[in-house]
Amino acid sequence: MAPTEGFSLVIHGGAGVLPREKMTPEREAACHSALDRALSAGEEVLRAGGSALDAATASVVVLEDEPLFNAGHGAVFTRDGKHEMDAAVMEGRTRFAGAVAGICGPRNPVRLARAVMERTPHVLMIGEGALALAREAGIALEDESYFFTQERWNSLQETLRMEAEGALDDDPSRRHGTVGAVARDADGNLAAATSTGGMTAKRPGRVGDSPVPGAGTYADNRTCAISATGDGEAFLRLSVAHEVDARMRLAGATLGDAASAVIGEELTAIGGGGGLIGVGADGSIAAPFNCEGMYRGWSTDSGARGTAIY
Repeated sequence: MAPTEGFSLVIHGGAGVLPREKMTPEREAACHSALDRALSAGEEVLRAGGSALDAATASVVVLEDEPLFNAGHGAVFTRDGKHEMDAAVMEGRTRFAGAVAGICGPRNPVRLARAVMERTPHVLMIGEGALALAREAGIALEDESYFFTQERWNSLQETLRMEAEGALDDDPSRRHGTVGAVARDADGNLAAATSTGGMTAKRPGRVGDSPVPGAGTYADNRTCAISATGDGEAFLRLSVAHEVDARMRLAGATLGDAASAVIGEELTAIGGGGGLIGVGADGSIAAPFNCEGMYRGWSTDSGARGTAIY
């Protein structure tokens, strides 16, 4: 989309969409409504002159609270029937970042990722140290039962059954799902935020690309802010988010061309599926994907606004 001088906001609810043949009109309407609420949360911040980081965080909090998406309440289960969530934030002016991996407890993992960035000298934290920081920062904690949803539990049982029978398919809604937001504020600052429950039936301890700056999350005021979603291992191998930045910064590519090439050519070439959302330093936006769909929404102060799935 063309550049804008004001704010830009793009969100995603993951590239692991339900196949069209499984999507009911009621579920589709609920997904659009949830995306709209997340957009509104970020828009409210930006229209009031707030920061890109505040806007991206606000949008992701709404998505984490929505059980339709694989993050926070509604996160998928590991093969041991537990939740292990990852999240990251990064802001483009200083390129400070904060991330957490493999955690369960904070109602909104993205808030803990931001606490890592703002309250510690670290970038990525895990385990009891991360949870201690959550308590120190006054971040809302929930019992494990809060994160349970019957749909995700059923998906775990189905995945384990298919594995045992040697009949596991490549349904992207099982393999990946993430939420994220990228924003440019009126001052020209960029920020990105990403949160995920990971892969259904993943091995305990597995960490994907979402909490890794440069892989699933990245922001640099000189170029772009990126939040990715898809096959985490492939995104890690390609450093997808940073690859988009590098093509813009070093080769002079536009956000649209860089993002489309990385997803459509590089990711596809190694058999990875997924997509990303991006906002450029000039306010341009992009949301390419190489699979059936990606839950997404966009808004700019020029009036462009919408949500989409396929």
